[in-house]
Amino acid sequence: MTVVYGPVPSWRLGRSLGVDPLGGRVKRCTFDCVYCQLGPTPPGPVLRGVWVDPEALEAELVAVADIPADWVTFAGMGEPTLASNLGELLDAVRTFRSTPIAVLTNGSLMADPVVRSALRQADFVIVKVDVLDAETFGAINRPCLPCSLAEVLDGVRTFRQEYHGRMALQMMFIEANAADAELFAELARSIGPDEIQLNTPLRPSPTRPLGWEAMAKVTRAFEGLPAVQVYTAPRPTVIPLDVAETRRRRPEYQEAEERAAT
Repeated sequence: MTVVYGPVPSWRLGRSLGVDPLGGRVKRCTFDCVYCQLGPTPPGPVLRGVWVDPEALEAELVAVADIPADWVTFAGMGEPTLASNLGELLDAVRTFRSTPIAVLTNGSLMADPVVRSALRQADFVIVKVDVLDAETFGAINRPCLPCSLAEVLDGVRTFRQEYHGRMALQMMFIEANAADAELFAELARSIGPDEIQLNTPLRPSPTRPLGWEAMAKVTRAFEGLPAVQVYTAPRPTVIPLDVAETRRRRPEYQEAEERAAT
């Protein structure tokens, strides 16, 4: 398997069967986030392209037809909306599975109506928003293409208005932004997602995660909102199809959880 991986035990999506529309060999992303589990984004131009043929995805889907999953999740080695044939790949999944489809995105390309059109084919779109101003956008998300935070947020809001599926905001909290939890809650109210996912980098990361008490304080700022939190959400037990392929895209939680507890 080179495109399909997992299933992984997701605290957000249960048994999640991953699809990597970016080819699965090198990280391809529009951001170089300080906490990224995949390491630094390689230098060079950031362009949309085709790395996975729908026929190749279909062949792998046939091979895993009997694997149970709660969601088929487009994620992988970077930003999935960089795949210019994302819509075709979503169609391929629909042809071979009745499992609902989720897409994880950092929202950086949502200003593009072509990208929004492809994303509307998913059942659940999870958009990462974890900065509030241009300074932290540059310091935490470290964009690799010319875009402003205002453009990104405008694209997210436009997508929310157009989209009839389920949408979540994922907010990654680290020491640099945890004090602004109440402002993030205000931002979430202004966008109106179906769910808010409060996260901290528990997988091996260059950035230390927040501990239980710090995340509990963050969570209290979202009282009255549809928020879920990484430390308290359950994770199912699953057996991946290929452990090595899964770990390349989804490093294990254990090491970082131990760091957060110390």
